[in-house]
Amino acid sequence: MSLLLFNDTVYGRSIKKRKIKKQFKHSQIIKDHFTGFALYDLDDKKMIYELNSDKYFIPASNTKLFTFYTCLKILGDSIPALRYELRHDSLVFWGSGDPSFLHTDLKGINGLNFLKRSDKKLYYSTNGYTNDFYGAGWAWNDYNDYYQAEITALPIEDNVALLYADQDGNLQIKPAYFKRYLNADITYRPDKFTVKRDFLSNNFVYPEMAVPSNFRQEIPWKTNPELTLALLRDTLKKPVWPVNLPLSVNAKIIYNTNADSVYRRMLQPSDNFIAEQLLLVCSSVKFNTLNTDSVINYSKANFLNDLPDALQWVDGSGLSRMNLFTPRSIIALLCKIHDEVKDERLLQSMLPAGGATGTLKNAYKTDNGQVFVWAKTGSLSNNYNQSGYLVTRKGKRLAFSFMNNNFTRPVKEIRDEMVRIMTYIHEEF
Repeated sequence: MSLLLFNDTVYGRSIKKRKIKKQFKHSQIIKDHFTGFALYDLDDKKMIYELNSDKYFIPASNTKLFTFYTCLKILGDSIPALRYELRHDSLVFWGSGDPSFLHTDLKGINGLNFLKRSDKKLYYSTNGYTNDFYGAGWAWNDYNDYYQAEITALPIEDNVALLYADQDGNLQIKPAYFKRYLNADITYRPDKFTVKRDFLSNNFVYPEMAVPSNFRQEIPWKTNPELTLALLRDTLKKPVWPVNLPLSVNAKIIYNTNADSVYRRMLQPSDNFIAEQLLLVCSSVKFNTLNTDSVINYSKANFLNDLPDALQWVDGSGLSRMNLFTPRSIIALLCKIHDEVKDERLLQSMLPAGGATGTLKNAYKTDNGQVFVWAKTGSLSNNYNQSGYLVTRKGKRLAFSFMNNNFTRPVKEIRDEMVRIMTYIHEEF
């Protein structure tokens, strides 16, 4: 590079930096809380602008990017559904953590069909999963909310019960197995019709009032090995017996769903259940056990040991406020993901797309029909973040991490200001 070209490049980068800095400096919304930002040129491999990029932030669902990369490094093209071993007249099987097993949208049925076709006696081993049903630092009072399904070795139908009104205005529950636990309660008097599960059991109660015609609610059920066996028996229509055996070194694998479709389902609507279960799948593949901590520690030591700042990473989904990452470390991760996937269009198809899909569908407007930002969102109360990729009108490919913690404004105001700044970068650079 000639000295003149070098000077022009440095000068141009300096102008960009000043223009972006001005956007932050004059933003009244960004000023009133803790903001971090990093913008990186993927082609020049240079950081363009940083604001508090070395400070730690609660990432919320930006954590799923770390889960995604770990899966890319450990898992193959398909998600293992079951591990199994034939023993004389018996078939012993173990859960792999597979979130796609009878999942509402992913509809992983290979494992189920394998068990249905077997003429052996079926034995489900409850040995393997070694963590709690919640991740570290999760809010226990969110147990009734759809986004906090419990973690298990063999999840079935998202580990979430669907409550809905049928055509006759009656309350129904799916899986139908739970209907025996669904009862009206005259002492339960919410402001509007809603169903509540008992914290320690699968007793569901609803108020004695009319069920709205469009009523629909999802509630995680209380998991335990006995319930898993009962649901398997109910679905397979044949006996399944419990057994407590360590995973055999000779166990074979039945694969379920294409991995890319599972990743897309995790990233676009920001599915916490899938993220948590995928870490268990990684653990199953790598260690023949189901332990979230083991696979996180392995990923940190072997895949993420060159990030700028040490990670405080405790779960797969980002539900925990104990997760803490810096914007510049997320930039480094985005570069790793970009290099690992290689097919840029495939990567873009898996992430929420501004103005088009997922959690960014209604946040951005496209540029004359063209999407220009693909990013993972992360939202908890008083926290909202976006990290991903942006293409400018001039064709520059950028990675960014934009993090906002500890604000008291409505989240829409924060999101709209982020969109304004990212759209400005798209148009000006």
